[in-house]
This record gives sequence, structure tokens and C-alpha cells, in this order.
Amino acid sequence: MKKKNLLFILFLTVCFQGSDGFSFDTRKTNDTSDRIGAYYTGVYPNLFTELLGLSAARVNAKIDSVFNQLYYGDNQTQRVYYPVEPDMAYIEDVEYKDVRTEGMSYGLMIAVQLNKKNEFDRLWKWAKTYMQHQSEPRKGYFAWHCQTNGKVIDNSSASDGEEWFVMALFFAAARWGNGEGIYNYRAEAQSILDAMLGKVESSNKNNVVTNVFNKKEKQVVFVPVGNVDDFTDPSYHLPHFYELWARWADKENIFWCEVASVSRAFLKKATHPVTGLAPDYASFDGSPVTPPWGGTQINFQYDAWRVAMNIAIDDVWFARDIWAVEQSNHLLNFFYSQGIGTYGNLYTLDGKKLGNDHSAGLVAMNAVAALASDNPVRKEFVAELWNTPVPQGFYRYYDGLLYLLGFLQVSGNFRIYDLTGQPLPGCNDLNR
Repeated sequence: MKKKNLLFILFLTVCFQGSDGFSFDTRKTNDTSDRIGAYYTGVYPNLFTELLGLSAARVNAKIDSVFNQLYYGDNQTQRVYYPVEPDMAYIEDVEYKDVRTEGMSYGLMIAVQLNKKNEFDRLWKWAKTYMQHQSEPRKGYFAWHCQTNGKVIDNSSASDGEEWFVMALFFAAARWGNGEGIYNYRAEAQSILDAMLGKVESSNKNNVVTNVFNKKEKQVVFVPVGNVDDFTDPSYHLPHFYELWARWADKENIFWCEVASVSRAFLKKATHPVTGLAPDYASFDGSPVTPPWGGTQINFQYDAWRVAMNIAIDDVWFARDIWAVEQSNHLLNFFYSQGIGTYGNLYTLDGKKLGNDHSAGLVAMNAVAALASDNPVRKEFVAELWNTPVPQGFYRYYDGLLYLLGFLQVSGNFRIYDLTGQPLPGCNDLNR
């Protein structure tokens, strides 16, 4: 183990022992069972084989087919990945004909999970060239969407893009090693982390760029700018990412542990206790919030589909709290009651249907929830994903990316690539 890692363990041990509510422990959870996450065991469940009896070879062939269609299928009806010669590429939201940090960061994560270094490097160079701001006050942040020619449409950042960029870059560093310049993945990840905590802490002025994480609330903000940083998006809460940053970042390690703990507590408050549904946007106390421009984001809508994924993958990786199992059971029970093949895609939090589409992206996220569930109906949600065609046509961007992420996660192919080569002691919150 490198000297830096030994010093890091000593540093965390000293800081965590006796600190406010935090314990430095690799095994304990908030329940009394001996649940241990994949970070420690290296075991990632494959529900397609375990529940459906499919062979690993057949599952892997299906994943390859989905990837090839979304990355290399028909230009007009199938693909979302578009190469720009000689060495760049972008992920297009074909409905709006633009490029978003959401899609670019998902594209990077998919590429590193599938060991597609060429696609990863092409996407990263496009994002670095056209999307990342190189001067203050936004230096280090990414413009959340651009035209396909690289022209910026909106300079503001959507915080989830930065989060997924960081995680994908750390995994790339672990899986492939670091190169030179922009391909020094670890340095690039750390630079984004530094930017996310290095701006103005808070402001109510429309043009003041602020931190991606509110340091007082210890939560990710919706957009890091003064007039829209006073609330959050539940689907942006990624405690499993923060746990890894606490181990791998060069600084602010305890802060990232605290953010992981607060995010887990927040998700308990933000999800409905019966339906398991979360709102698109919420106050830091977990209550639904209408954004300043109006809208219906107090409901379960497109962003909120992803909350199920975040809770389930956090449970697979770290198994911190039996609540994740209970929450996933509530969610699957609700959608099962709506009809396994016919449930809608938009709801009020207490379960009134607002949209009738049976969207492939939501099908995928519900199948991922099955990873954290012990509900007997979970098998049907996994089968529903397996039997759902790969999204094509006008809405293939969001549905398609969530669909492919879902296949990776449900099949056990959404994994931690560890920069240290072995598990390190880290965050464990016993009291919240």
C-alpha cells in the first residue's frame, strides 16, 4: 500500500474516533444483521441469473447488444453516441438536439464499466473541450447543455453531471491507469471536486456562482448559482459515491463522509412512507418544493425515477441501513399494484397517476430497486426489464441511458474500480 494511503487511514482513524455520531468501521450497519456491501466482498449480484435462471453468457450478450445499438446503431433511430473525428464524441439528447452533462457523464460511466476506453476518452475530450469552464467564476464546472457543434447554450451547471464525471474519472484511473494531460483521470476528478467546494458558499443573487454542495446542509444543491441553490434534487443524492470520495479524495475526506450520512438521512425523509415515491425537487429537509419558476416538481417525475437506483446501488455497495430494503419493498409494492406491465411514469407522491406512459427508463430503475428488495414480486420487475425492447426513436436518450445503466446494475456489472487496490476503512454513521 502506498505511503499516502497509510497516512490517510491514520488521519481518518484519529478524526473519526469520538467524532459527532461517526464511527470508523468496515462492517457495522444500522440494523443488527451482518450485511456487508460489495465494496468489502467484491460480490455483485446478478438478478438475471439468480431470479430468471439466465446464463451469464446470455446476459452479457444482451448487454453487448444494447451497448452496440445505443452507441453504434442507426443514426436516426437508435444511437445516442456520435463520434466527432478524429478523437471526440458526444451523447445527444435527440429530442432536444443538444448535449447535456447528464448524458455525457452517464456515457462515461457506461464506457468505464464496459471497459470501452476509446469511447470514454472521446467523450471526455468533448466534455473537456466544449463544456468545462476554464475561467472563474465557473472554472472547473461544466455548462449543463450545449449544441452538438459545441456552442454553449447555458453556462449554468446541473450538479449531477459534475458528480457522475468525478466518479467515472476515478474509476477510469483505477481501471486503466492515468495518462498525460486531460487523461490524468485522477487529477481531473480531484480538480472537479476542488471546484465543487471552492466557490461562494451561499448567495441569493442570481448571478453568483456557488458551491455544488451546501457546506452547512452538507447536501448537493440543484444548481450552484445563488437563486436556485437553496433546494436540492433527491435524484442527485449519491451517498455511495461520497463514501468513495471520502477514501480517495486528496482533501475534505471527513466532509464527504458527512455528506454520505446526511444524504442517507435525507432520502428517508424525501420518500413517501407508503408508496416509496420521491419528488423531483425537495427542500433540504426532504419536503417537496416548487422551483422559483413554478412547475410540478413536487410530484414523482422524470428526475425522481433515479432515486430507486441510487438507494439500491448504495445498498449493494455498502449495505449501511436495512431501510434501503424496506424502501425498495414499498416502491415495488406500489408499482406492482399499478400493473407490472402497465404502470404510468408520473405520479403524485401518494400514488395518483399523472402520466400513462410505461417508460423504459422507469422500468429499468424499478428493476434496479429489486437489488435492494426482498419482496417476492421483485422477480417480475427484473423480467419486465429483460423483456422490454431497447428504446428507439424520439425518446431514446433518457430512456436508453437509464435502460443500459439498469442492465449493468441488475446484472452485477456496475462495479467499484478501486484506486487503492483494496478496501479501506471509511464512513459509517451509527446515530442518524
